[in-house]
Amino acid sequence: MKVKRFFAQSMAEALRQVRDQMGPDAVILSNRRVDGGVEIVTALDYDENMARQRLGDAAREATNGSRLAELQAEQHRRLEDELGRSRDRIREVREKRAAAGQAGHGGAFGHTGLSAESLADEDMSLEEPAVASSDYSGELAQMRAEISSLRDLVSARHNSEPERPAVNAVQQRLSEKLQEFGLGLELANSLSRRHRAGRLEDGWKQSLKILAAGVKTARAEWAEEGGVYALVGPTGSGKTTTIGKLAAHYVLNHGPDSLALVTTDRYRVAAHEQLFVFGRILNVPVRVVDETHSLDDILDELSDRHLVLIDTAGLTSTDKGYEEQLTELARSHHRIRTHLVVSATSQPRIMKSVWHCYKMANLTGCVMTKIDEALTLGESLGFVMETGLPVAYYTDGQKIPEDLHHAEPIPLVRLAVERLRKLQQQEAVAV
Repeated sequence: MKVKRFFAQSMAEALRQVRDQMGPDAVILSNRRVDGGVEIVTALDYDENMARQRLGDAAREATNGSRLAELQAEQHRRLEDELGRSRDRIREVREKRAAAGQAGHGGAFGHTGLSAESLADEDMSLEEPAVASSDYSGELAQMRAEISSLRDLVSARHNSEPERPAVNAVQQRLSEKLQEFGLGLELANSLSRRHRAGRLEDGWKQSLKILAAGVKTARAEWAEEGGVYALVGPTGSGKTTTIGKLAAHYVLNHGPDSLALVTTDRYRVAAHEQLFVFGRILNVPVRVVDETHSLDDILDELSDRHLVLIDTAGLTSTDKGYEEQLTELARSHHRIRTHLVVSATSQPRIMKSVWHCYKMANLTGCVMTKIDEALTLGESLGFVMETGLPVAYYTDGQKIPEDLHHAEPIPLVRLAVERLRKLQQQEAVAV
């Protein structure tokens, strides 16, 4: 990350300097009016995580990205001010020595235009001249302290920046291909850097193997293992339809007598209708959690059932009842295995936002839905790899129960590769 400060008489002139010297990708950390004009602090390759590492404890007060950028700019100002004061002190001593006929001893400081790097590497063992007066000795001692302090600042600044290995052409192309696959930039770069040498195709295969190894899946199907399972997620993610597929699959193999359905959605009008339809078709009881029947009371009554599936309301953190519903699941004295339902058509940021929204329910896994509607599946695989949520099932259509599949890592990655191949073929035909 490269940080630089600019001064100009007007904001337009300052921005022109930034564009000319830093390029269009520069990020403005701060801007303010100063004597004679304006000051802008900018950065290239700005990374919030790296900025927090640099700032250390000071970053704790940064509650948002804007405040973090301001703190980064303040740190840069302090460093440049330290550099400026050291340059001024060095210039003063050299001028006094020149006036006293001792300019030759000034060579220990090198040239006056010192940079942060040259100061960090400079030999700081300054020998006092034999004829130096006590005044000069005092000034030299003060300068030693200032330069030593500045060297510590510069050293800390450089040490806080992790070294980034050089990226060769094959690694760059591999990263681009992984992003076409649907992975995020950070994960794609991380996988591509593991491919040290060799052909692009070898790196591609290696990355897919690493991805398959990083995707966790459930060991057994719910119908075989039994227990209480709850599906949570936003409205439209496919929770109720997925429960219908799970229930139908169970009834076909084990009959309806050991299965029960429960819904906690008492917040929306007619929210239970679809679940009741499934119950009537499959001859399975459906229970509703409301003001007179708590979740634990209902689960107590259904304790003799081998499998209980809980449908929930698709609430967000701003909705009434959101926290009540998730707390009810998390604090139940029954062992409820809560799974997040995530649509494969969602953007990666939305997937992560949904995960943050529902993780207070003690998530034990996830179900990926609408696989058939997604252009690429790398986004979904990257999400489960980064969050560590095991994938229990995925769905790829509306047929009940045919379009429900138990998840396994290698078939999922193969499906994602096939989806990318089809997309590339469609794009080639369109061109």
